[in-house]
Formats: sequence, C-alpha cells, structure tokens
Amino acid sequence: MVNKIIAGIIVFSLVLLGDWAWRDFQSALHKPAVLGKPVVIEIDKGDSFNQIADKLLAQSVKFKPFWFKAIAVKEKAARKLKAGEYELAPGLSLPEVLALFVQGKTKQYAITFPEGWGFKEILHEVESNPSLEHTLHDIDVEVLMTRLGSAIKYPEGMFFPDTYFFEKHTSDVAILKRAYDKMQAVLQQEWRHKAEALPFKTPYEALILASIVEKETGVVAERPLIAGVFIRRLQAGVLLQTDPTVIYGMGDNYQGNITYKDLKTATAYNTYVVSGLPPTPIAMPGRDAIYAALHPDNSNSLYFVARGDGTHKFSDTLKDHNLAVDSFQRKKK
Repeated sequence: MVNKIIAGIIVFSLVLLGDWAWRDFQSALHKPAVLGKPVVIEIDKGDSFNQIADKLLAQSVKFKPFWFKAIAVKEKAARKLKAGEYELAPGLSLPEVLALFVQGKTKQYAITFPEGWGFKEILHEVESNPSLEHTLHDIDVEVLMTRLGSAIKYPEGMFFPDTYFFEKHTSDVAILKRAYDKMQAVLQQEWRHKAEALPFKTPYEALILASIVEKETGVVAERPLIAGVFIRRLQAGVLLQTDPTVIYGMGDNYQGNITYKDLKTATAYNTYVVSGLPPTPIAMPGRDAIYAALHPDNSNSLYFVARGDGTHKFSDTLKDHNLAVDSFQRKKK
C-alpha cells in the first residue's frame, strides 16, 4: 500500500513537473526577452553558442540558457548564427532573436555624400566615421583609384552622391568602391540614352560638364537650361566662363570672393582664359545633373546670370545678358 502511495506521488510529481516545464518552455517561446530599451550585441567570428548566450545575458536580455539552447535546437539554428553587430528591439522573443542572428540582419549604419561635394569632403567624411574600418592611412589617390578598378587616376567626381548603409567594421575602401561603382553604372546608363550631336567623345567628358552644372545651380528644372548654354558654347568655340571652375582651380586660395585678377590668372580650370572643358570634374554630380548634361535644352540662350533667389535669368544675346546683369547684380533699372 505504501509503495502504491509513493508511486502515485512520484507520478503526480512528474505530471506537475512536466506541466511546469511545458508552460515554462511556452513562456520562453512567446514572451519578450528584450525589455525596456534596444540592446546592441556583437557576435564575433568564432563565438560559441554559449558565448553568445553569455553576451545576451550581460546585456540584460531575459531568458533561461537551457530554454535558449532548446529553442535553438528546435529551430536548427545553433550552428547557423552569423557574426556581426545586432540591434535587438524591445519586445523580441527568443525565437525572433535567433532568427535575426540566422538571417544576419545586422545593425546598419549610414554615411551620406551630398551632391556637389568634392573628393576632399568625401574623404574627410569617410575618415571621421567611427563605424568604418580605416585602412587608407594617407594612401596615394592614384593607388586608391587603381584599387577601385579605375583607369582614371584623379578621384574628383568619380563617386556617386548618395546615402550608403553598411555594417560595423566595413572598410573605408569598400564604401568608396560602392560609390565609385554606382557612379560608373549611372553614367553608363545615362550615356546609352544620351541626346544626339553632343560635343562629348567620352562619358568622362559628360561627367565633367555635369559637375559644372551641379555647382552652378541647385534648381533641378534649370539644369538642362544651364547644360544647354555650356554645350552651345562648346559647339561654338566660345569660352565657358563659369565661376565654379575658377574657384576649383584656386584651391585653398579661394576665400569666398573672385577678383578680376583671379579671372585673368591662368589655371587648368580657369574657363575664362582656357577654352573647352576643364581637365577633370570639379565636384560630384548627381543623376539629375548627369541627365541634364546628356539631355540639354535646345533653345538659343548663351548666357545666364543669378537672380539672387537661387534661380537664373537666361539670355540669347550679349546685349540682353548685360541688361540682366544690370538688373539683377548691379541693381540698375
């Protein structure tokens, strides 16, 4: 009789234990493990499953290691966790955390290169980004361009302005490679659909003009108009006479103003004294500027002057242009 009672107690205890274990497992499956605020964890290459569990516990993720391992076995995930930095949002359950690790959905950082920036500004942005792995270390720009696969060794204008997302420890060269490759892709795509009878022998020449258009105006609707002015000047053998190229040629000597002497000082980029396009782009043009350079308007304007509000007045003749200059810059009526 005593043995039956003991056996009954044991069976009852096992049933209770099994019920508790089942409920506890279901809780581990469905209850949030990340509480309060986002948790950032970095899984290094070679980390064992137990090391990953310890890192989660150190970040106050709430779970029992036994159930974490059991769920990983159930999901066949234990050997599929990918290295990287992860941001775990509040409310995630253990299976959802494991799914992030298996899918490799790492925390993403962003770096932005605005339209119109020069290479020095891009390089400074890259070098000052703390989430990138820095490998350049004052590398010669020609060596860099060779590493990027470029036949052109001067870097100006060769990177596409955009926002690039990346994982922590992505190399600086990898980011520049993406920007370089995108510029080549966009330029080639636009070149294939260019207008007829343009004065360009190569896509690079179109890129040079696009960079000038980019620096002349931020008004998208005006870019084909400005491109048209410069293309007609090129076709007529008339000097481009564009201030942004003069400024670029002045380098660090530019302090905010262009003097008459500056306009007469010969540099490779002074389009007031040197005919044709400058030897390289002067900035990083966006797609709109590239499109404008390859699809200029077909009016007769040869001149333009800033109105003072960000837009320009376009003129067909020098007489009309001088009147516009008097009106908008010399403030004469």
